[in-house]
Amino acid sequence: MLKNKNKKAMVFTLLAIALLSLFLASYGFYSISKDRKSVNKRIETMNNYIFSIEENLPRQLFISGFRMIFLSTKEVIDTGDYITNINSTFQELFYNGTINNEQQDLMIGVTFSGITEAINDKAREININVSLTNPNLIIIQDDPWNVKITLKTDIMIMDSSNLAVWNRSLTTSSYIPITSFEDPLYIINSNGLLNKKYNKTIHATFVQGADVSNLLDHTEKTYYINSSLAPSFLDRLEGKISSNVNGIESLVYLPDLSTQGIELKSKSVVDYIYFSNINPVSYQIQGMPSWFRIDDNHLDIYGVENLTV
Repeated sequence: MLKNKNKKAMVFTLLAIALLSLFLASYGFYSISKDRKSVNKRIETMNNYIFSIEENLPRQLFISGFRMIFLSTKEVIDTGDYITNINSTFQELFYNGTINNEQQDLMIGVTFSGITEAINDKAREININVSLTNPNLIIIQDDPWNVKITLKTDIMIMDSSNLAVWNRSLTTSSYIPITSFEDPLYIINSNGLLNKKYNKTIHATFVQGADVSNLLDHTEKTYYINSSLAPSFLDRLEGKISSNVNGIESLVYLPDLSTQGIELKSKSVVDYIYFSNINPVSYQIQGMPSWFRIDDNHLDIYGVENLTV
């Protein structure tokens, strides 16, 4: 009888040990599974924030680029002189918020450090730290009507509890239309009396037979066209008149100058020629005002080669 009781007790003990082992194993698996889900959830949160940075950075760069162009143009107006080096001016504005070491209030919050701080303000709300390092700002034109601002930087995003780290290189670009800005050629050469914006011409052709009404309208409204003979928007900020594949040009409407008491010249009214010391052979055009002259290189561009006087 005692022997049977001992056997039952042993069986019960073994069963209890087995159940306890199963419980501990299940609890361990549950804990590991729970930790893994927590890490995965955190990684998902970080990935979503990375996506939001990539979505918002072009907008922030656009605002920064727009203000840099505006301030550069304002500097031309204020000083009555061209920008010596537009790339250096943009770099100084973007990293320091200054022009010639003078603080520009309009750059507050949109410099590189300002953009980084804005990103981290949001990141701290979800316990993430973001660092942007090795920045490289590039300003170019790859079309006549926009300035391309590109920021290349290394970005590291780290969870504050060190659960995950995300590290990569990031390249972001924004295009700023030039149509909101004024042409320094007119500002400088009219002593600030004439401010012309870069309005793209509405005319596909300027002359139809002997009808020059489109050409006259184009001139009167100071419209611009793309011309590889002309300087680009960025060139104009520096006072350059050399040809550029992304060049733009207008035709100077001389009555605007005479109204301001500015002495008129008898030369090609193509803006970068008229406002320079170069003076190529030019011609009057049938049907156009007597002051209107076009040089050899532009007769074909404006379709007036058969209308010269």
